[in-house]
Amino acid sequence: MVNNFSRSTSFNRRALNAESPRVLNVSSPKALNVLSTKPLCFTSSRVYHRLGWVSRLFPVLILIGALISFIILLHGGYIYVLPSLSQAFYGHGVLKFNDSSNVCDIFDGSWVIDDDYPLYNASDCPFAEQGFNCLGNGRKDRDYLKWRWKPKNCDIPRFNVHNVLEMLRNKRIVFVGDSMSRTQWESLICLLMTGVEDKKSVYEFNGNKITKRIRFLGVRFTSFNFTIEFFRSVFLVQHGWMPRHAPKRVRSTLKLDKLDDVSNEWINADVLIFNTGQWWVPGKLFETGCYFQVGNSVKLGMSIPAAFKMALGTWASWVENTIDTNRTLVFFRTFEPSHWSEKSRRFCNVTQNPLLETEGRDRSIFSETIFEVIKNMTVPITVLQVTSMSAFRRDAHVGGWSDNPTVPDCSHWCLPGLPDIWNEIFLSYLLADYGLPAVNISSVSSFSF
Repeated sequence: MVNNFSRSTSFNRRALNAESPRVLNVSSPKALNVLSTKPLCFTSSRVYHRLGWVSRLFPVLILIGALISFIILLHGGYIYVLPSLSQAFYGHGVLKFNDSSNVCDIFDGSWVIDDDYPLYNASDCPFAEQGFNCLGNGRKDRDYLKWRWKPKNCDIPRFNVHNVLEMLRNKRIVFVGDSMSRTQWESLICLLMTGVEDKKSVYEFNGNKITKRIRFLGVRFTSFNFTIEFFRSVFLVQHGWMPRHAPKRVRSTLKLDKLDDVSNEWINADVLIFNTGQWWVPGKLFETGCYFQVGNSVKLGMSIPAAFKMALGTWASWVENTIDTNRTLVFFRTFEPSHWSEKSRRFCNVTQNPLLETEGRDRSIFSETIFEVIKNMTVPITVLQVTSMSAFRRDAHVGGWSDNPTVPDCSHWCLPGLPDIWNEIFLSYLLADYGLPAVNISSVSSFSF
């Protein structure tokens, strides 16, 4: 099967801009002058025989020429309609180009002010965790709510929320990952609730309050018969207790060769969105006595990057062998950078506006490993490369405006905020994959506070 990883770099212009089609010019071949200018009566029998042979060959040459022209045209059309692997990932017709470039990297751009934001009020959304509702927790400045991501050569379209709700009818959307995944899950629900008239028709399966302490959360949109679910799996692989005969410093292990024990719950989804990375740090692992395990062997000397790559390999094998990608669309979101001012994570300086420079946070060993693993997979995976675009947003963090202001937070994001942009991009892909048009989001107006 063709590897679809390379879809993550650029868009094909023809698929996205039907107003300016490319024309493939093929020159007509010159006719061959195969007949002598002399009368036939003056032609020798040998020449006459040769001319007869040429005349019989002439239709064959015409056929061969036509076939070659057809192949050239077909090849040109193939390149034109089905872009190269480096372009196919974004060739879904979801962007509007604003220059003459053939390609667009949706994740290469800048943040611009947009007065249509925010798209919802977290205080009116019962599924927005109180700890992420920065305005509700006392944040006074509101500039951070007004930024929209603008790719260099194209525009991310806005969507009609009712089209999205119809698109998701009878579907099952599943987020799997850490608290960053839960934030995106909450953001998506709040965005979609703006298009639901009967708010009470949207409810959590078990009546649970949205909190980080619950491993599974599921919200049903009754009027449209679809669910959006979240499974907390911070490492994606199994986290188990200390094995027998392990050294005293080992209190628990990550079984790098075994996917999370709740992975069977993910299988029958229509859309899967994975993430991991925030917990792959010494403070969450070695300093708590958690080490790596492969089979029955504890790998005390294994580095975190090596373990992360092995865990992703386990995830990749599971997807290839378990998920029917003809039915299920699989996404993986890259690492989301934090903006702590020191490595000890004690000082969190939230700015009023985005940074002008990424300060090196646009690169991550975790994001690079995600790309490296996925490019070798045999099934299509859509990579949401949010690392670079998020690196500018020091202003978008929770900071001291959480439900526990004594503990600063430069890891998580305010809602509304940055995760809404991730979801706009995510929904662009869904609209394209399900063959629905992208239109102006006229039914979702901005909110004032």
